Amino acid sequence: MATATQKIVLSPSRDIPFNKLVLSQANVRRVKAGVSVEELAEDIARRGTLLQSLNVRPVLDADGAETGMFEVPAGGRRYQALAILVKQKRLAKTAPVPCVVRDPSTPILAEDDSLAENTQRVPLHPLDQFRAFLDMRRKGMTEEEIAAAFFTTAQVVKQRLRLAAVSPVLHEIYAEDGMTLEMLMAFTVNPDHARQAQAWEAVQTSYNRQPWHIRQLLTETTVPAADKRALFVGVEAYEQAGGSVLRDLFQQDEGGWLQDPALLDQLVSDKLKTVAEDIAAEGWKWITVDTDLPYGYDHGLRALDFTFVDLTDDERAAREALREEYERIEAEYDGADELPDEIDQRLGEIEAAIDAFEKRPVIYEAADIARAGVFISIDRDGEIVVDRGYVRPEDGAPVGVDNPEGDAETVDTDVAAAGSVQRAVITIGGQQAEPEEDDEEDVIKPLPERLVTELTAHRTLALRDAVGANPHVAFTALLHKLVRDTFQRTGTSGASLQASVNHVFFREQGKDLAETAYAKSVTQRHEDWKADLPSDEDTLWDWLAALDDASRMALLAHCVSYGINALYERPNPYNGNGVSQSGLDRRMAEADRLARATGLDMVDAGFRPTVENYLGRVTKPRILAAVCEGAGERAAQLIDHLKKGDMAKEAERLLADTGWLPEPLRLIDQSEPVDGLPAEDGEEALPAFLADDEESSDEETEAPLAVAAE
Repeated sequence: MATATQKIVLSPSRDIPFNKLVLSQANVRRVKAGVSVEELAEDIARRGTLLQSLNVRPVLDADGAETGMFEVPAGGRRYQALAILVKQKRLAKTAPVPCVVRDPSTPILAEDDSLAENTQRVPLHPLDQFRAFLDMRRKGMTEEEIAAAFFTTAQVVKQRLRLAAVSPVLHEIYAEDGMTLEMLMAFTVNPDHARQAQAWEAVQTSYNRQPWHIRQLLTETTVPAADKRALFVGVEAYEQAGGSVLRDLFQQDEGGWLQDPALLDQLVSDKLKTVAEDIAAEGWKWITVDTDLPYGYDHGLRALDFTFVDLTDDERAAREALREEYERIEAEYDGADELPDEIDQRLGEIEAAIDAFEKRPVIYEAADIARAGVFISIDRDGEIVVDRGYVRPEDGAPVGVDNPEGDAETVDTDVAAAGSVQRAVITIGGQQAEPEEDDEEDVIKPLPERLVTELTAHRTLALRDAVGANPHVAFTALLHKLVRDTFQRTGTSGASLQASVNHVFFREQGKDLAETAYAKSVTQRHEDWKADLPSDEDTLWDWLAALDDASRMALLAHCVSYGINALYERPNPYNGNGVSQSGLDRRMAEADRLARATGLDMVDAGFRPTVENYLGRVTKPRILAAVCEGAGERAAQLIDHLKKGDMAKEAERLLADTGWLPEPLRLIDQSEPVDGLPAEDGEEALPAFLADDEESSDEETEAPLAVAAE
């Protein structure tokens, strides 16, 4: 007959008032470790519960009878945390505490229970914590909220989330102890899972599995932000051009790594070309540009003689004063083993100031400039280096049959005359750069995004003035917004009227915006009302209530106008502060509706295309197209041979009284298709200047992602 297996009977659980519990001397934990008791108390308070019951035993009297009190041999830290909450009066003394009650007759010692509870539990694997943080982030908790909940910093949470984003394949290897945590940290530097897998294949059988080597493999096709090319262009400009940057959250990365070297090199080339063209205007015969000039680049060339620009009397006096101060300090601290920090700093400042005097601009003879050239490069700190005044052997002053006496004055005059019409030959990286005009194709290229934003700032401010002067339209716009919010519950994204009212500011604007007639009109209207408004809120209410209807409507119109937003901005659906493409479409359509309602015409409002606000910012084909459209084809033919600068100035004169406007300032008929393309069902066609175009503008200097115009 088989023996029946004896069943285990688990100790019962029950709620015991806190004031019936005492800490047992049998608790084996003596040394503080892990989360502090104070932090545990805050966690219990936040959760409103104990995640694990206390293990208690009845306290017996001398006769072995239960006293009604219970000691806590296992769960002492939880008991102490509850005691803190009771002391802070955040928990009642008689609050029930979930406990597992041990039979006092059990042969298992209290010390045995306490030791088992602390040794038989398995610590959470770090990977599980990383994944838990990621799950909480996906379910709506912010990084700051997660940090507060677990008594850490937002930076630590960011690091854990970055670790959770590593390739699942590497996670499994880490979970099986196939790599260290430091190695996993190194893989976070590049978010590309395929690239991470390639790096792991390279190191898993290698003798070198150091984290620094993994980072090196993951960034070997990138450019460090400390590279002189990145310093020259600027990481911010690189990112604005669409470049991405890899960052290391676990160690100093000196600004990270630029992931698109081709884009960086293009930006460097463009910026160097701009510098070279500015210097070419000085009249040099040739200019050689490179990020790294070869050693001995000036070998075999003759350096021109020059003279320094004369110092003024004040500058000479300042230089002498600096030299005297330097000598006085040196004499005062002569023999000192070490200079005080402030004295050492002052000496450095004096040296820099004196050096600036010595490196002041130099003057070359005009005839010499016409036969000489310039080297342009970048130093290790990303600063431009310009080395002027070198003459090639073949460009030296000729002495021969035509000028047997070697009359230097005659030769210089001839060269100067030639130099007055010559254009410097610019060589960048060994390749000859074409003149700017030759770079421009016979196509109308997209408007630079920054220019579109500045132009729409003009329109927004003009709309603000028009709405502020038209109470009927302002009231209709406000009522329209409130009715939609009340009855349709539409979202606010992309609305051209922010009925809060949210004051719309212009982060990007042209220099002439503040001087326009509509800007001055808005400012004057605001100042007039401000002078009459009481500052006290209660007094303001009474003052508003006493206004006549016409004044109330005029003030309402002015206030509503400050919420007008007709600005173009790059759609960014992934940024909480950005606007989606549909939101941008809605904003522009509503702006057109307001313009039609107020009868706004940007020409009547006072906008005129100028070199500064438009013509100097676009390509030559676009300038010619504007003149042809505004002043006629004959006018365009009169200026098509000019250089761009002169062409822009002449175009400004020709367009002054024509009423021509750039596309972003025109009132678009949304019912008509753009460029012959029908609008999709349920969607309004975009204006031409906002349509997608893969071409980019050579003129674009602010943001390379162009907004197409044609």
